[in-house]
Amino acid sequence: MPRTTQITEEKNGPPRPAYPSEKVRGGEIILRTPLRRAIFVAGLAGAVVLALLTAFAR
Repeated sequence: MPRTTQITEEKNGPPRPAYPSEKVRGGEIILRTPLRRAIFVAGLAGAVVLALLTAFAR
């Protein structure tokens, strides 16, 4: 049986206003230093290696 959660205004406060899509779709990754770039690329490469290892481990 799936669990459902009831959200009330008392607990979470009043509902927040909606943001226009122009403001929401502006995410960008800022990698200003070489160390941050290296960590980001290593994380992406590590995720790919992990996915390949788990795929071939079966």
